[in-house]
Amino acid sequence: MSHLLIIDALNLIRRIHAVQAGQSLTPEQALIATRATLINTTHKLLAQAAPTHAIAVFDAEVRGWRKVRFPAYKEGRTPMPTELRTGLETLQDAFWELAIDSLLSQTDEADDLIATLARKVAHHGQAVTIISTDKGFCQLLCPEIRIRDYFNKRWLDLPFVQSQFGVTSAQLVDYWALTGVSGSGIKGVPGIGPKSAAALLQAHGSLEAILSIESDDKAVKRVHAHADEARLACELVRLRDDIELGFNLRDLRLPLPGEKSE
Repeated sequence: MSHLLIIDALNLIRRIHAVQAGQSLTPEQALIATRATLINTTHKLLAQAAPTHAIAVFDAEVRGWRKVRFPAYKEGRTPMPTELRTGLETLQDAFWELAIDSLLSQTDEADDLIATLARKVAHHGQAVTIISTDKGFCQLLCPEIRIRDYFNKRWLDLPFVQSQFGVTSAQLVDYWALTGVSGSGIKGVPGIGPKSAAALLQAHGSLEAILSIESDDKAVKRVHAHADEARLACELVRLRDDIELGFNLRDLRLPLPGEKSE
């Protein structure tokens, strides 16, 4: 069986760089240290996951469809440090030196690229491991797809989702549509917090099911009163998996031991 390792590149790199930038180093020294740590970390990931294929997916600075649909999307995010932005090419080269291709689209967010790639591979019964701290990928969980939070040394798996959110992975999109996602500037339903959202979904199953019923329950009435906002949030938090990638799995194959990369 093939096993694809997908690295959420900037999720990994920005956290490594934040540590190095706090070590009283010059910007140039911090970038060099980030590159060295990135190579060391990636070696560990390859050793631990033992994949047959791998790719590092980068975010480009694009006005993607979510920003067009909802201009406040990620409005408050801390911008990437200038020295890191200008040094991204050398960090991409670090992956290349390890025989790992990089994917960077000028039109699509990394999250959607990762979702598309993961589901395409999983659809063919092959294994996928996503390296990211982003819980948004938990909506992709299935027997073929797993998610590893490298920094907290934990799997973002089905028990994690149940413990953290009180819903199933299939209900996560509707859960976030109700609660909103503050880090992305996505507003949910006013007055609906994590506990209320989980209780509603446990009782009714889905956002659309909640919107289809008549009830005197205050939480249900709140959802009805903000149906448009909830549906928009649902659209925004759902990862796209229909992007045309222009390559296939065999293009991402890692060289076998003793085999030179092309």
